[in-house]
Amino acid sequence: MTAPVDLAAVLRPQLPSPLQEIEDEAFARRGVRLLLKRDDLIHPDLPGNKWRKLEPNLRAAAAAGEHALLTFGGAYSNHLRATAAAGRLLGIATIGVVRGDELAGAPLNPSLARCAADGMRLHFIDRARYRRKDDPEVLAALHDRFGAFRLIPEGGSNSLAARGCAELGRELREAADTVAVACGTGGTLAGLAAGLGPGGHAIGFPVLKGGRPHFLQAAVERLQHAAFGGPRGSWRLDDRFHCGGYARRTPELEAFADAFEQRHCLPVERSYVAKLLYGLTVLAEEGAFARGSTVAAVITGAP
Repeated sequence: MTAPVDLAAVLRPQLPSPLQEIEDEAFARRGVRLLLKRDDLIHPDLPGNKWRKLEPNLRAAAAAGEHALLTFGGAYSNHLRATAAAGRLLGIATIGVVRGDELAGAPLNPSLARCAADGMRLHFIDRARYRRKDDPEVLAALHDRFGAFRLIPEGGSNSLAARGCAELGRELREAADTVAVACGTGGTLAGLAAGLGPGGHAIGFPVLKGGRPHFLQAAVERLQHAAFGGPRGSWRLDDRFHCGGYARRTPELEAFADAFEQRHCLPVERSYVAKLLYGLTVLAEEGAFARGSTVAAVITGAP
């Protein structure tokens, strides 16, 4: 891939993403409108909302004349799938460093198989080393093994991604009083809150547990400082709805997601979207949203 590349012309994303109003009793009886911001429909091959994070990183790689991307993720990472798909569509090499060396000799799950089919080189490392993935020693070893590459962090969250996600907030400025998003690494929330501007408020629902509120709080603050020079927008985290951790589910979550699907004829992805909608519904029932206000849920997950 060489500069200049018109990524929008090649990938043809659907922007702005559709905004869908949902008539849901839990919100309606409190006089609150519920909107779904369908970022999951931006691109058929880039699952979830990954276009917003990847596009500025891909543009930077093209401008620098770089020909390979290396990034990190777990065995079911939507970010790895999106990076692999973008590489296939743009003709750029991709390398996925996967958490868990025990997976190296096992059959690939459907998510990693999709990455491999899209041309991504998969490299499995042990979990202790994965936790040190930002260490210069680990990165130097990866450069020795794979040569030159542009590094994209786990989940795609860096300052470029946060600036890319600010457009999401700008698209919702006039549409909603409160905007909520499920959070893994914090990049979408950092940009969303910045883009909403004065008067808007963002809520992040972490989908992982284990100190994640503190980690995510610090991560969003760092990303906003790197992307915008300091804090931007009004935002907070609510950590009550991770349901035990990433890809973990509870009977209550499953029952909620099943009922939501039946009421609205809308598939509900379980790792991100179900927890987001469940959290918002509980907040509505707690009276967290003023009567007459509008709440938007950013649908970022992908089956």
